[in-house]
Amino acid sequence: MAAKVHPNLAVPSLQPRMGMGVRAVAAGGGGGGGGEEVVLTVWRKSLLFNCRGFTVFDASGDLVYRVDSYAADSRAEVVLMDAAGVPVLTVRRKKAISHLGLGGDQWLVYPGEETRLPPLYAVKRTTQYVRGGGNGKTMAHVAPCGVRGGAGGGYEVEGSYLRRHCTVYDQQRRAVVAEVQPKEAVGTDVFRLVVRPGMEVSVAMAVVVALDQMFGKPSLLRSWSS
Repeated sequence: MAAKVHPNLAVPSLQPRMGMGVRAVAAGGGGGGGGEEVVLTVWRKSLLFNCRGFTVFDASGDLVYRVDSYAADSRAEVVLMDAAGVPVLTVRRKKAISHLGLGGDQWLVYPGEETRLPPLYAVKRTTQYVRGGGNGKTMAHVAPCGVRGGAGGGYEVEGSYLRRHCTVYDQQRRAVVAEVQPKEAVGTDVFRLVVRPGMEVSVAMAVVVALDQMFGKPSLLRSWSS
């Protein structure tokens, strides 16, 4: 199965947030870059020893994104890096203030590692969604923050992350901008992420990281998200 997951990857000698021996591939800003869809293969596994995380490849089998999380790391955040180990986005969990009745937990998406700056997006599980379900109800909302909030640009996620069947709609629900799809004959730890015009590829991957924290069984990255 390894050859199918990373056909162009040599034996890695990677260090967290440093690219060594792996060709960096442009992650792409807008969905599909120039109006074309982007198809990624997502592997729920880190290439580093004693790490958990994600390794993401493009259609040519080249490394695009990675998440490397040490088991002893208890911070409530996950850093999405490009192939060279440069931080692209950080997904941080913000726990609900239960005694004030202010809703449930949410996952904030920050640029790079700049968690002191205002977040770009807030991802929140809907209260009516049953864990593990797949009945078409909205499972998560992705709301833009700050300046982005004034221009719209939110997303709705439907489906079942456990089954690797998720559909991401734009805020008006007029178009499908991303999909999580199962990959044949390789189990649920390897799946496709298809990103279409209307959503940034890195943001789509950050949403996948947040969904894994919300619905993963067990969540792969950190104990704080279970």
